[in-house]
Amino acid sequence: MQLIDKTVLITGASSGIGAAAARLFAEHGANLVLGARRQDLLDTLAQDITSDGGQAIAIAGDVQDESYAKKLVDQAHKHFGGLDAAFNNAGILGELGPIPDMTAKTWQTVIDINLTSGFLAAKHQIPALKARGGGSLVFTSTFVGHTIGLPGMGAYAASKAGLIGLTQVLAAEHGADGVRVNALLPGGTMTPMAGDDPQTHAAIAQFHALKRMADPKEIAQAALFLISSQSSFVTGSAMLADGGNSISKV
Repeated sequence: MQLIDKTVLITGASSGIGAAAARLFAEHGANLVLGARRQDLLDTLAQDITSDGGQAIAIAGDVQDESYAKKLVDQAHKHFGGLDAAFNNAGILGELGPIPDMTAKTWQTVIDINLTSGFLAAKHQIPALKARGGGSLVFTSTFVGHTIGLPGMGAYAASKAGLIGLTQVLAAEHGADGVRVNALLPGGTMTPMAGDDPQTHAAIAQFHALKRMADPKEIAQAALFLISSQSSFVTGSAMLADGGNSISKV
């Protein structure tokens, strides 16, 4: 029960890594504030967690909207008395293609959802964490644009690499406040973003030293480490949980 009596906010919680993290964090005692765009899926997840004896509220919205970032924190205060940690996991792959062929609108959409949302989240979450005497922020980034460049993924790579830079600065700015900030870099994971084509999954698996893709719960377990006191001396890191993708090119 690593998160007993802790309140944790999760964005991108309606499916994939976010949903797996919600279930895992609930098993470890967390009170959960769940955010994503799809209210129906959030409600189902929150109901499953409460039926199992956990505590969870579901608030749908758009992470590009600053009022939504504020609302999630406000609801943590209203329902649970404050905020102890946040897993800022919402993001999109976006439209793929070479930069010369990409529209400015496509570029900006990916930057806004993946990176600007991180700024808006931190702006409202960090004061709440400081009010509790400290806490942990985790951003979902990626190995793409950090350890390897993949063709067609310029906007995605730039936005996620930007999160690592944001992580480092926030960690330096707020370490003395007891606030730890880290980025989690998953490898290929069996989520809706990965699609449902077995041949594509098999090809992606070969990029990894482990020769398989991750189950979302495996990435959630890495997030739990960063969120919990188990990582009490870890801050400003870009932690790979990529199945050896970064070191395997055969």
